[in-house]
Amino acid sequence: MSSLIEQAARRLEQLRAAGVDVPVPDAKAKAEPAQAAGGRPEVAAAEAPAAERSAPATVSRRVELRLEALDAAGIVTPNAARTQIADEYRVIKRPLISNAMGRGAAALPHGNLIMVTSAMPGEGKSFTSINLAMSMAAEMDHTVMLVDADVARPSVLRMLGLPEGPGLLDLLEGKAGMHEVLLKTNIDKLTILPSGTPHARATELLASDAMRLLLDDISRRYPDRIVIFDSPPLILTTEARVLASQMGQVVLVVQADRTLQADVQMALSTIEACPVKMMLLNKVRAERKGGYGYGYGYGYGHGKAQGQGQEGQGRERQPA
Repeated sequence: MSSLIEQAARRLEQLRAAGVDVPVPDAKAKAEPAQAAGGRPEVAAAEAPAAERSAPATVSRRVELRLEALDAAGIVTPNAARTQIADEYRVIKRPLISNAMGRGAAALPHGNLIMVTSAMPGEGKSFTSINLAMSMAAEMDHTVMLVDADVARPSVLRMLGLPEGPGLLDLLEGKAGMHEVLLKTNIDKLTILPSGTPHARATELLASDAMRLLLDDISRRYPDRIVIFDSPPLILTTEARVLASQMGQVVLVVQADRTLQADVQMALSTIEACPVKMMLLNKVRAERKGGYGYGYGYGYGHGKAQGQGQEGQGRERQPA
């Protein structure tokens, strides 16, 4: 084989020395005769440009969560000591998971898309979103994506001690692909989608066909995936109302002894179309030995949300 190539090379030089213009075939032209003559695919692959051979794989970035610091801040983390708040989130997540996996009273469209919101700012919705995602990531059979959809005032990355970066809004604008914005964490079953670069028309982006297609995709792509959306407050913004129309479940966080009942009723009226609404009563003072602590409780129902929260100690309490 080598002698034939050498002979062809010498002949080519002789023709050029004689003034004969001999065109040089391109890589595609060389590959086609080789394959037609029974050449192996590896030969054609070897002729590919170096830039194509070294193209980077589409792999999401990996980030390290400082689990000890999160645990000290009251965030549920895997392998941490058993705590009251961890037990309370185990109770809270169970009906959500059941609905997400189609094991509830009725099958829900987008049942695995769960929006966490509140009537007003400062009621603990981001804290609740992160803890729900962490608790669900401890499940044996499910994976979790935590989406910071509070695009006006994002806080998930800050609370988790992570730097800002591209995310949901960049994805919707077509400025980035999913692998460029999705963050894989050192918790095996938890990924994070940041809010992304602030945008003047964020509401329109969340209401766009691109958002609808994205939600359909992340809802159906993996049958074991549950997606938690940390969303803006319902009364002060329009983004949360737009998102709620595409969610299967909504968790409304209500701060005990602070949120007005009128605000709760107004917030609920904006999400009437959502098939399942859960009301979570946050920062409930519960008697314990030696003093008072904070507990988490919830009320749950299909259709119209229940107008009460149930405290961790079993006593009923009206949101006020």
